[in-house]
Amino acid sequence: MSLGAALRVTRGLSGLLPRLPPRWGHGGACAPPLLLAQQRSNSTSTKIKVEFDPSSGVAVMRMQSPPVNSLSLDFLTEFCISLEKLEMDKSCRGLIITSSQPKVFSAGLDILEMYGKSPERCGEFWKAVQEMWLKLYSSDMITIAAINGSSPAGGCLMALTCDYRIMADHPRYTIGLNETLLGIVAPFWFKETMANTVGHRTTEMALQLGLLYSPSEALKVGLVDQLVPEEQILATATQTMTKWLAIPDHARQITKSMMRKATIDRLTSNREADIQNFVNFITKDSIQKSLRAYLEILKRKKA
Repeated sequence: MSLGAALRVTRGLSGLLPRLPPRWGHGGACAPPLLLAQQRSNSTSTKIKVEFDPSSGVAVMRMQSPPVNSLSLDFLTEFCISLEKLEMDKSCRGLIITSSQPKVFSAGLDILEMYGKSPERCGEFWKAVQEMWLKLYSSDMITIAAINGSSPAGGCLMALTCDYRIMADHPRYTIGLNETLLGIVAPFWFKETMANTVGHRTTEMALQLGLLYSPSEALKVGLVDQLVPEEQILATATQTMTKWLAIPDHARQITKSMMRKATIDRLTSNREADIQNFVNFITKDSIQKSLRAYLEILKRKKA
């Protein structure tokens, strides 16, 4: 059960690969210089499906973890490994991220990774969340989020890390960092990622109130860049990608690095402290009781 799903109810809610040498020199990671031929072609894992077209240099990553692409430790590990493989294939210049699950892009962090777990497990989970953000936010590839469903909390963070966001124009879909509704505080790098996108005042209001935006509202504040009918979202993402591919990679990559470097550096130099802050917070009795209460509500609703 994802954090986003639990938050919607209130309204009515080991190990990754070790950090490897930076590709940009500011915290982005790359895999070892080995990529088997079969890894360059289409690959499928339990929770992530990647289709790479060598002729265009563009990969499509489909999240396929029923029911709502919750960001569990297993999901995040597969996601990061898949991303590293693409990063190391120099012929892959662009990545489109979308969902295979109906009506949802990603419902955010998996509550079951935060409830009733040991401090060590919570720390391992949070390190995986950090890793997902670092790899996406510092990626050399052009990244486009094709948001074909609701995207609260951690799902919104994933979309925000991308270079461009296209959202399906559906009245029932929402997007936003709504952690405060469950008594959880978004960490500084969540906050800065959003502020870098929509500005300080909009972020301040959104985070304090736990706002979830409709597609039209998200477009108005700049949280997404474009709205299209849902059936056109992948075609639009592909068309948009061609415009980005026309820019020389080195110039675009250096510009991207300059724009994002300060936020990336702040997390990479404070990762352990950030993990400890999360563990100390999420293991508090009051927070665990809150999570348990929402899980019980969800259980009753399913029954």
